[in-house]
Amino acid sequence: MQTLPSWIRSEPAGVRLALRVQPGARRSALIAQHGERLRVAVQAPPVQGRANEALLRYLAQCLDLRTGSLRLVAGANSRDKSVLIECDPSRAGLIAQRLLDGLSR
Repeated sequence: MQTLPSWIRSEPAGVRLALRVQPGARRSALIAQHGERLRVAVQAPPVQGRANEALLRYLAQCLDLRTGSLRLVAGANSRDKSVLIECDPSRAGLIAQRLLDGLSR
């Protein structure tokens, strides 16, 4: 079994991501591993939940999933957020690899 990065974990409901979000960026991008979190930039400003919606859309696009399968479960008004991907928990390794492959170089 592979070791997962500290920012991703399997749980009964799916796969949870611990994120540090940078709203209002020039472009949406996976930036880097940031301590116990994955840094993600989104173009949308942090106004009326627009950055949260943009985050879920961007992650769904990165992972080739329906936006509806991702849910913000913590941090709606914070830069530190938790997103739950409703899927088979055994997919955590594949999801981690896909996100790591997409990190800005």
